[in-house]
Amino acid sequence: MIRVLKLWRLIAGDLRLLWFALRHQHRPIWLWPVAVVLGLYALDPVNFALPFAGIVDDLILIPLLVHLVVTLLPGRIKAGYALRARN
Repeated sequence: MIRVLKLWRLIAGDLRLLWFALRHQHRPIWLWPVAVVLGLYALDPVNFALPFAGIVDDLILIPLLVHLVVTLLPGRIKAGYALRARN
């Protein structure tokens, strides 16, 4: 359970970086479609049909996918976010 909480603490920073990247003028062309698909996957109706599968998705798989998307972002966007966070 502690690992899940650490994962969610990590995802909070990743979500802020992802939001910054979506509004950045030099964002990659693939970022908006990936973010939309990830958001739709988070709202997937399977969560209601199979509650256990929904819990696994929400607590583990979605944070890992968001972290993967953030790690694939260009360095220019990450540097811009770090610079903005310092100010």
